[in-house]
Amino acid sequence: MPSTNLKTRLEAVLYLKARPLNLEQLSRYAECDRDDCREALLELLEDYAGRDSALEIADTATGYALQLRPPLQDLIQRLVPADLGVGAQRTLALIALKGPLPQSELVELRGSGAYDQVRDLVGKGFVSRCAEGRSYKLRVTEKFFQYFAIEDVRDLVR
Repeated sequence: MPSTNLKTRLEAVLYLKARPLNLEQLSRYAECDRDDCREALLELLEDYAGRDSALEIADTATGYALQLRPPLQDLIQRLVPADLGVGAQRTLALIALKGPLPQSELVELRGSGAYDQVRDLVGKGFVSRCAEGRSYKLRVTEKFFQYFAIEDVRDLVR
């Protein structure tokens, strides 16, 4: 029988990763046996199903995710506005679809205005960059997936 401690750890992992995780990933992050993880996850799913809460644990095609219940999804757009201009949105979409992407390649595709857009996107937490040679490698962050309520960038092109 899994301990309450394991359920709490699984809940923390789902919260911190802010994206769907499969059972293998959950057991690795929670540092537990896969069978114990499955049992604790089932208990956690039952706990959330019985709560009158804003949050739920969703069983998605790519794993389990701690998320707002669907009737409350509109709050994200109203309470956490991104304030992204059209150019920054297009730059963000390009990074999401082609990332990880060298910043130099992004600038070739989007023009020199991409430098300011990347700085803004990094500042808002939607993009991360790490030094690679004389450029940066750009990729979207967990916040991107959480904010736009998508599990996989392939969802953007469906």
